Amino acid sequence: MAHDKTRNNVSRRTFLKTSGVASTAVLLGTAKRSDAAQAAKIIETKVISHEPHYYHGWPTVARRRNGQLLAVWSGGRKGHVCPFGRVEYMTSNDNGKTWTWPRVLLDSGIDDRDAGVLETAKGSILVTTFSSLAYEPILAKAEQIKPGEKGAWPAAKLQDWQAAHNRLTPEQRKAELGQYMLRSTDGGVTWSARYPSVVNSPHGPVQLSDGRLLYPGKELWTGQKRVGVCESSDDGVTWKWLAEIPARPGDTPENYHELHGVETADGRLLVQIRNHNKESARETLQTESSDGGKTWAVPRSIGVWGLPSFLTRLRNGHLLMTYGHRRAPLGNQARVSTDHGRTWSEPIIVSGDGVSGDLGYPSTVELDGGTLLTLWYENMRGSSNAVLRQATWKLGA
Repeated sequence: MAHDKTRNNVSRRTFLKTSGVASTAVLLGTAKRSDAAQAAKIIETKVISHEPHYYHGWPTVARRRNGQLLAVWSGGRKGHVCPFGRVEYMTSNDNGKTWTWPRVLLDSGIDDRDAGVLETAKGSILVTTFSSLAYEPILAKAEQIKPGEKGAWPAAKLQDWQAAHNRLTPEQRKAELGQYMLRSTDGGVTWSARYPSVVNSPHGPVQLSDGRLLYPGKELWTGQKRVGVCESSDDGVTWKWLAEIPARPGDTPENYHELHGVETADGRLLVQIRNHNKESARETLQTESSDGGKTWAVPRSIGVWGLPSFLTRLRNGHLLMTYGHRRAPLGNQARVSTDHGRTWSEPIIVSGDGVSGDLGYPSTVELDGGTLLTLWYENMRGSSNAVLRQATWKLGA
């Protein structure tokens, strides 16, 4: 397992229209001065990847009721966008001090990306992901450059990409595009085949107190590319569309991405959204529902630059949001709400030592004694591969 010996950082992705479907692209963060932020009380920060020679992306951590930690991510990669991505999974029984060797849960014929994980009230484990062909135009461009010309790839790299690409025909590759879920009912020992979910978002669905599962997200490759929520009343076996989230006046809904939700202690539902509309670009928007998710308020800016957000309800009823911060200080930040999401604190720096824009997607769980554990991916100094990085920390007094 690699150790955290350097201070490091961040990236951001957007969905772009390519040949009628969305694709994922990397945009490096720009260094700008951030608003005043306090530091978290960091207990430990470390790299937890067992295979640092691979690129790791877009992880999620969850805590089971028995205390076991679950981590999932897109692994086996050779870059931020490539044809090699697969869904990987590992566990920890000692609050993140050590992690088991990763298992591959899904490896389709194309790129399997962002992975979310949740233990349901009935004890099932759900893992979410989506597949992408965003690498295709990158490969096509590389194939047009002759050896020895500027920008030409090493022969071995080009051969690897072509070999992965040619596992399927063009028709088969297109058929692989989807938003998917896997389910385990025996604590992660065995897993179902993948099955379609109505929407996708990096960190997956959330459990509600009435027994339903709520999945805020976006239709990526199917339907009308709606942004909204779907629900499951059978422990995640089947899903149905529940409600669309309205857009702010002047916004294009296609510029809403990567939602995550939480049920507040006062019985409301709250969803945060990655925004790429011109107004409050790259800020986190927020919407609420007071009727179980049937209707939603028009999203509003909460004054938080950074994305995407992960929401955690703490044992004391307060809410915690953690999010990637892709300008100085490059890293990950958190904010707390003591009024069920109506207002949020000033930023709290969980990590601020990043070196690039290829980092983020933090998720956070509460351990015992008020300790928090946050997991994210990060391209560290001196490496072409991003790793999984973890911080254990506490909120200030």
